[in-house]
Amino acid sequence: MLLKEACLENFTNVAKVITNGAKRLELCDNLGVGGTTVSKGVLAETCLYAHAKDIPVIALIRPRGGDYVYNDIEVKIMEADIFEAQALGVDGISIGALTKDNKLDIEVLDQLIAASGGMQLVLHMAFDELDFAEQKKAIDWAVERGFERILTHGGPLSLPITDTLVHLKELIAYADGRITILPGGGITVQNCEQIAQELGVNQLHGSKIV
Repeated sequence: MLLKEACLENFTNVAKVITNGAKRLELCDNLGVGGTTVSKGVLAETCLYAHAKDIPVIALIRPRGGDYVYNDIEVKIMEADIFEAQALGVDGISIGALTKDNKLDIEVLDQLIAASGGMQLVLHMAFDELDFAEQKKAIDWAVERGFERILTHGGPLSLPITDTLVHLKELIAYADGRITILPGGGITVQNCEQIAQELGVNQLHGSKIV
């Protein structure tokens, strides 16, 4: 059974995507810049509706578009957003942060994990900015820290997902069942079954997946 995680910018289509078969929701506004954190109201209403139907809700925690190198004030903003999401009953958070030399920013991520208080943890597509050697280290680290999933396109979002399948297979093989590699970006109703089959995965993510 293929679990489809629908990515939504607001509450408008929540009922529709659940009716159409989405089994998990990720809320992230401003998809044009790669996603930012949605408003408190959107989180609250989505959780109320989705939880009544046993659908978990994941919130992207990202204060702005652009790179994933954050200063202290931005980290404080993300911590505040995590506390807010938790208070509203959000099931999990999707986080990521990088250093200037393009490695995972462990220090920032540990602060965000500490704020999460046991919510599900997802490493978001900041992961795709890393080279393969750093991605392997990131997978090991995420496993050690208790992350459930890594959301990845397998390469730059400018490439169609059909061009990144080879690298996605490498990531899935390296993860070796220790953590879920969640392919996303360019996955649609039309291609999702084929991609799941090709990669041997049972979860996919997309804004047009249902």
